[in-house]
Amino acid sequence: MRVLGIDFGLKRVGLAVCDQTQTLVSPLKTLERTTRNALFDELLEIIVQESVGAIVVGLPLSLEGEDTLTTRQARNFAESLGRRTDLPIHLMDERLTSAQAEEELNAAGLRGKKRKQALDSQAATIILRSWLENGHSS
Repeated sequence: MRVLGIDFGLKRVGLAVCDQTQTLVSPLKTLERTTRNALFDELLEIIVQESVGAIVVGLPLSLEGEDTLTTRQARNFAESLGRRTDLPIHLMDERLTSAQAEEELNAAGLRGKKRKQALDSQAATIILRSWLENGHSS
């Protein structure tokens, strides 16, 4: 089953997807947020196009593991998405994924505008990869 990883953000939403065997996780794209409905419409279209069977949304907890305003916004986003699809939606602690994504993009030699465009989908890749590595695959 293919799983969609989502790095939720107020301006951009990064996406990643795994293969059917849940072995390989790849960045998919980054969505620029315009309206709430446009975001959900585009996500639902991608879910169908990519034959997704489950969704993992990154949960941006504080370094102490507590909820923040952004955490609540990510939870609300996941709940709203859950009202629009029957797919299981899982939340995954995403602490430090942005820093890890930065390191991985540095190692890959990405700089400037290309790096900024790739950052959110790379963070989604890390969220999904972590979820799968923690034995949550189906």
